[in-house]
Amino acid sequence: MEWLQHTAARATKEKIRETAGRELAYVTHQMGAEQGVGNVVRSAISGLAKIPWFAPFGMGFAERFVRRSLAQVTRYFTDEAIRSAALESVLNLVETNTKVLIGHSLGSVVAYEATHLIKQPLPLLITLGSPLGLQTIVYQRLRPQPPSFPPNVQRWVNVADQDDFIAAEPHLQGLFSHGTPAGAAFEGGYTVDNGADPHNASFYLGKAQVGRPTGEVLGGAAVSAH
Repeated sequence: MEWLQHTAARATKEKIRETAGRELAYVTHQMGAEQGVGNVVRSAISGLAKIPWFAPFGMGFAERFVRRSLAQVTRYFTDEAIRSAALESVLNLVETNTKVLIGHSLGSVVAYEATHLIKQPLPLLITLGSPLGLQTIVYQRLRPQPPSFPPNVQRWVNVADQDDFIAAEPHLQGLFSHGTPAGAAFEGGYTVDNGADPHNASFYLGKAQVGRPTGEVLGGAAVSAH
């Protein structure tokens, strides 16, 4: 439902906004009609399947994508062994001279939580296509609560494609500015264009909005990425 809402509100193509709006209205009506949860979920997935970039191969692809994606999120937030292993895998790579940590999609959630556990200053955190602002299944389950700016991060850059509805909220400042250390910078709401595959990690990594701050930290000079 939240994905449909964001697509209806901000998709760059009017036809996609209209389609998402119609599907959202239909699912909302089904909820009001006290349909079973299974029927509502299937209707929501069916609606998402009509968003071209999300389900280029139809309903079957959409259902597998949604169920796989939400299953991964659910396992991370409900299985302590999985959560601990994911965080440990990141923390094992962070050394005293680590300057940049980049996380994409669910990886941005792991990266965010990991930055609350590191003890040394981290010059730059970059989150790409991040669901950190997804209110219903992510934001309320983050650690710590309430969610706050990582205490040892000096600069946080959040990058989102306007058509990437998995990046539920491109402007994370309002949700994560609590506890921002003195002198720390929070930059978000960048709108990049990843074309027909808005959530593609490789497309995000090739953008100037990612290359420039990374270059500034690693080399002391701006980098132009294409």
